[in-house]
Amino acid sequence: MCEDWSEFRGSERYRVLPGLRSSLIKGTDSQPGPAMGRPRRGGPGAGQLLRWAVLQAAWAAAMGQVRYSVAEEAEAGTVVGRLAQELGVAAAELVSRPLRVVPEGGGGSLEVNAQSGALVVRSRLDREALCGPSPRCALELEVVVGKPPRLFHVEVEIQDVNDNAPLFPAEKKNLSIAESRVPGSRFPLEGASDADIGTNSQLRYTLSANEHFALELQNSKEQRNSLALLLKKPLDREEAAEHRLLLTATDGGKPELTGTAQLVISVLDANDNAPVCDQPVYEVRLFENAPIGTLVIKLNATDSDEGMNKDISFSFSNTFTPSFRNMFKIDPDRGEVRLKGELDFENVSLYEIRIDATDRGALPLTGHCTLVVEVLDVNDNAPELRVTSLSVPVPEDAPPGTVVAVISVSDRDSGANGRVSCSIGAELPFRLVGTFKNSQALVLSEAVDRERVAEYEVVVRARDGGAPSLWASSRLVVPLSDVNDNAPAFAQAVYTVFVRENSPAGAPLVRVSAWDPDAGANGRVSYGAVERRVGERPLSSYVWVQAESGSICALQPLDYEEVQVLQFEVSARDGGLPSLSGQASVQVFVVDANDNAPVVSPWGRGLGPAWEAVSLSAGAGQVVGKVQAVDADSGYNAWLRYEVQDPLSAGPFRVGVYSGEISTSRALEEADGPVRSLVIVVRDHGEPALSASATVSLSLVESVRAVAWESGPGGGSGGAAVDSNVSLLIAIWSVSGLLVVVIAAWVGVRCCGGPAEACGSGEGPAVCSSGGGSWSSSQQQRQSRLVCVGEGGAKRDLMVFSPVVPSSADNWAAEKQQDATPNPCGTVSGVLL
Repeated sequence: MCEDWSEFRGSERYRVLPGLRSSLIKGTDSQPGPAMGRPRRGGPGAGQLLRWAVLQAAWAAAMGQVRYSVAEEAEAGTVVGRLAQELGVAAAELVSRPLRVVPEGGGGSLEVNAQSGALVVRSRLDREALCGPSPRCALELEVVVGKPPRLFHVEVEIQDVNDNAPLFPAEKKNLSIAESRVPGSRFPLEGASDADIGTNSQLRYTLSANEHFALELQNSKEQRNSLALLLKKPLDREEAAEHRLLLTATDGGKPELTGTAQLVISVLDANDNAPVCDQPVYEVRLFENAPIGTLVIKLNATDSDEGMNKDISFSFSNTFTPSFRNMFKIDPDRGEVRLKGELDFENVSLYEIRIDATDRGALPLTGHCTLVVEVLDVNDNAPELRVTSLSVPVPEDAPPGTVVAVISVSDRDSGANGRVSCSIGAELPFRLVGTFKNSQALVLSEAVDRERVAEYEVVVRARDGGAPSLWASSRLVVPLSDVNDNAPAFAQAVYTVFVRENSPAGAPLVRVSAWDPDAGANGRVSYGAVERRVGERPLSSYVWVQAESGSICALQPLDYEEVQVLQFEVSARDGGLPSLSGQASVQVFVVDANDNAPVVSPWGRGLGPAWEAVSLSAGAGQVVGKVQAVDADSGYNAWLRYEVQDPLSAGPFRVGVYSGEISTSRALEEADGPVRSLVIVVRDHGEPALSASATVSLSLVESVRAVAWESGPGGGSGGAAVDSNVSLLIAIWSVSGLLVVVIAAWVGVRCCGGPAEACGSGEGPAVCSSGGGSWSSSQQQRQSRLVCVGEGGAKRDLMVFSPVVPSSADNWAAEKQQDATPNPCGTVSGVLL
């Protein structure tokens, strides 16, 4: 004991008695006594009380030990026990015999009150600090009573109170659990500790409300509690990547104290989610002229997983056709889809592309989306024209509205770019009529005339509605087929020709020409004369018209004295069905030839010489008789000239050159008689000139008496003959003067292009005159007339026929130069043109 005391004094700290420590090690449990420090009289268990009593008795016998109990955390001044009273020290003795705890001071928690001798609490008592986790905690004190000093052992048991809350090793506990763990999995947790003992240290645990976890408390074989976290429901990192739970530990004290720890559960990812595109269907519009390399779209997909499980690679689906692959390419990392080829709206207007988004997990998952690329049309195709039906040639009598051609119009573009309008020239007799959606009919809009325009060139222009618009054209040649709608038309309405009489049979008179603007047989013209009678004979006995060439030939020599003007109609008929015809007038003027010699009119009863009685008293210039002759010819061929065949034998008589009057050239004498015979020669002016002669016998008598000439129809007195010849000369000269005036006027009109052209396209009649500028009348007075047809109506021109006629060969040569057509009628002679 002395050893224990010295150790106590030297360390200046409280010690637990060895016997008490032994009882604690063995598990002896004792309950604290009253708070006022009453000595403990027994314990709860019989065995424990027995052992305790034995120990106390032994201690008391040896040392005089006193035991007290006090609750920890008692306030300063709390009386633990009346130590002086227990030791038998009266209050009055405390002054002389003070009580003190050994060692004094030293920071002790208990002390003895000097006045009352009570053991009181000096400073805070902390059972956990003094005894730690021991079930029983007691302080052993040595109390010295002075004079005489005595040493007492005092034991103060510190009773536990619930002054310590449960305490976890860390305020925050991090756990990592894979989302692939199945329900029922356990995850051990480190429980809390409580510095108190007994019931105050008995803990129960609770977990904040959640649907995934629960607490499981297991008892091990060593009677130790094992705390675990139990997984009730599968985790989903994509739904909640982290769970924060509050673990609460509650002790059994009263009042209860709690301690908490936060459980931070991180859910580890498993590749259980496939990538998901932002949109299930991406719709993009691109113009077909978008250049190669144009960004079509940038795809975006997300994966709820993390790490490699969320890294996404894009690719075209295996269902993507190779032709589409040539049009697009995709960046697997960026998800950019770009043009690889040239778009063509007319070939493909819509692309539907399946795209796969695949993560890079150990077992990769794939998401899908669709890219729809709509190709927008641009005006890159010109309209197309195609003639599907062409009905040519078109009859020229086709009515308006006749369909000529059907034109198919198309444009591979769409919308306004493919809306086509067609047009043709405004001056054409056609118009376009829409028949179907993409068809135009070219129809006649007005009557057409092949003779005016035989063929039309129609250019159909098609223009679309794009901006800028594109156009195309198609050229159609529309020929017109002929119908027999035109009658042959002669170049002249009246053909005038002069033919020398006695021309040989077969001599061509004139060639008529008619033109028919129709084609083929409709324009093939044949000629013929319109039959009529000329006098007592038919026209066909005089002339013949060649059907193919239109040449008119004389079938017999023409006799001027029989027919002076041969006028007839020539028809021209085409070969159409039915045929059409036209007519022209032909006037054949027979030019007189000097084929008749003058004929002296007979007088008396015979053809012998004529006798005339002449008075010897007749003076110079007195008409004593007249010779009268006629010529069947006309013009100069009928213009007669009288002369004495032998002028020397005429003596005092002479003959009027144109009158045929026999007159005296001087006064008569008896030497001139009694009888004078004159041979009178009558000549015409023809070439060659023809003549006749008559013998006139003049008997010179003394007295004058009337003598009647027996000269037939032309007979009469000398005065009457003179009057007749004078009248003839006056008429010839008058007509010649009028002819000169008419020729001058006609030349003037022709030179100025005036109304003279109204007589048709042919030249006017040729006018011939002799040197004397006159003509003479024959037995029958004849007139020549020319009928002109034109705008101004019919005219009459005076023609004078001259016996001086150019040779027929010269005239025919001139005609040959004007018309190179061979003469079908044979040799030409005696024709004046």
